[in-house]
Amino acid sequence: MKKIVTDDSVSCGQWVCERTGGHFDPVDAVAIGLKENGEWVAGVIYDHYNTVSVAMHVRGNGKQWLNREFLRICFDYPFNQLKVKKIIGLVDESNHQARKFDEHLGFRLEAVIEDACKGGQLLIY
Repeated sequence: MKKIVTDDSVSCGQWVCERTGGHFDPVDAVAIGLKENGEWVAGVIYDHYNTVSVAMHVRGNGKQWLNREFLRICFDYPFNQLKVKKIIGLVDESNHQARKFDEHLGFRLEAVIEDACKGGQLLIY
């Protein structure tokens, strides 16, 4: 059974970063995750919050981690609790899976920064 976890930000954030190569700082970031049988299967980190926008970083494990309730909570937090106007996604141009995922969720490409990541361009959604 899957369970949405909102009260274990550090463990979830570290799980996401171990898989994405990022860094989780519990002082400046918060994470929401999804567990199945006691194991993390998905996590979302929010950072760079400035009252108008927040960056969102998503990682899922396997093919069946995403469900409507988890997705609803992932967007409820920034829009309804933080009251941001925009969620920002930063994606390496070579990460086609992340690009497709962001675009499927309705994110749109707003900027491209040349030579800003290992794959070349940094895409800002």
